Amino acid sequence: MDIYRRGIRPLLFSGLNADPEWVHQQSLNTLRWLDTNQKHFPFATIANQLERAFGYADSRLKQTLWGIEFANPVGLAAGFDKDGIAAGIWGKLGFGFAELGTVTYHPQPGNSRPRLFRLPEDGAALNRMGFNNQGSSALAERLERCNFSTVPLGINLGKSKITPLEEAASDYLGSFQRLQGLGDYFVVNVSSPNTPGLRSLQDKTQLSGILEALRGENQGKKPILVKISPDLEWDAIADVLDLAQTYHLAGIIATNTTIRRDRLKTQRIAATGKPIEEEAGGISGKPVRDRATEVIRFIHQQTQGNLPIIGVGGIFTPEEAWDKIAAGASLIQVYTGWTYQGPALIREILLGLANKLEAEGLQSISEVVGS
Repeated sequence: MDIYRRGIRPLLFSGLNADPEWVHQQSLNTLRWLDTNQKHFPFATIANQLERAFGYADSRLKQTLWGIEFANPVGLAAGFDKDGIAAGIWGKLGFGFAELGTVTYHPQPGNSRPRLFRLPEDGAALNRMGFNNQGSSALAERLERCNFSTVPLGINLGKSKITPLEEAASDYLGSFQRLQGLGDYFVVNVSSPNTPGLRSLQDKTQLSGILEALRGENQGKKPILVKISPDLEWDAIADVLDLAQTYHLAGIIATNTTIRRDRLKTQRIAATGKPIEEEAGGISGKPVRDRATEVIRFIHQQTQGNLPIIGVGGIFTPEEAWDKIAAGASLIQVYTGWTYQGPALIREILLGLANKLEAEGLQSISEVVGS
């Protein structure tokens, strides 16, 4: 913890002023290298040392959802490993599950650079990546070759930029057909602000077409969730919940990034020189934390706790993880908090949750959900 937060992070964030996307790619390449070689000496030893350093096992943190066993409730959010190139290593870093993607039917480069920015004053990130990925066919080939993950893998599906909105259902369906045997659960991402028109697919009529297509192919075999925006009004969220019941969705992921810019301390992006209000993209991290928790609580109350929720947004501490779970999230995900706090964050959260269970006299993390 001290090495990363007191040494590496200040060097990367301030000293070297390194491009966040470059840092991300180098980190991912290192993890891919470990993943590819983790069964061989000395890489197996390194992988086991990572697990001892960053993991934490406690039977009270286990849950079973959709017939899938999760050793702990903390997962890696979509966006970090879009192409599944480190799919087998995430369990070694303490995660209870990992979500790959967002992946689209067609390969695409994403938006022009720079497209990822840190907002250290806000504990946040601004991204307008635009679903850059190698396509669902490439992901399928990679998972078929390297499918030895020790934790459940979710796959986050998005719409290709070149696909017209009226053909979105077939685009999502095509990716699902390629990948349905390779993921433990699937997510329909209609809430990223970085693909033109994508958020309009959260509309009840538009979303129903996508879910109808997937239901026909899936036949109830794989859990399918929808990831929603924190910027939706309550009645729009209620519409999504109606669809969840109609199409027997397995759950909701709350939430994606926000397009709101109010209450930010950061006024200007240094890399571009432009005011934050003029920069396109979604904000993640601490600015979305409270809203995400409110949305989780609303969904849990509206569904009487019968629709599982994966909570994500601004989790930097064990206390913030507990708040998401107490609001109604069965599972939680981290991304921005992990990049700020470093790899020790997962163990800290898990140990913090276990200590809180002990203090509250509870036997299982499932007792906390919605409490």
